[in-house]
Amino acid sequence: MTIKPKSEKVPKNMESTYSMIIDLTDRFCEKHLNEEYAQLARQLTAALCRKRPSPLMSGRANTWACGIIYALGFVNFLFDKSSEPYVSASDLCSKFGISQSTGSSKSREIRDLMNMVQLDPNWCLPSRMDENPMAWTIMVNGFIVDARSAPLNIQKTAYEKGLIPSIPGLADMEKTTK
Repeated sequence: MTIKPKSEKVPKNMESTYSMIIDLTDRFCEKHLNEEYAQLARQLTAALCRKRPSPLMSGRANTWACGIIYALGFVNFLFDKSSEPYVSASDLCSKFGISQSTGSSKSREIRDLMNMVQLDPNWCLPSRMDENPMAWTIMVNGFIVDARSAPLNIQKTAYEKGLIPSIPGLADMEKTTK
């Protein structure tokens, strides 16, 4: 899986829609989640704004905002009681004033549009990236390998190709030289 760079840039004609949705997601994240979720929500909203045609052109802002947080929550196990932060799916949807079935179906629509899966490195909380096995799995000579245990030259190549989020071997080298 290639890790794609994220942006908050949106087309001019989508700026007001983007603002309405992120106002809702930012407020929800500030009250119930954290800044990492807020940042990912802004980036996911921007990515949806850039789709042609943008699915955000129709529907209500609160439904999209809930679906965006729900989709990110799905990726990051927000609905697992052992997870921190934790919010139940029904609480999430009720805070946005929609039914759980509507929130779930909007989340599914977003995940399908963006090819999102659980533990998706593109939508994983940055604080959880080190523990995310999908972020570090690469194929070397036909074998699936954890890039963190691969030689530094392979780590560098995987990073340059966007296959891993960072070069763990460099951090390890810096620790031993200090």
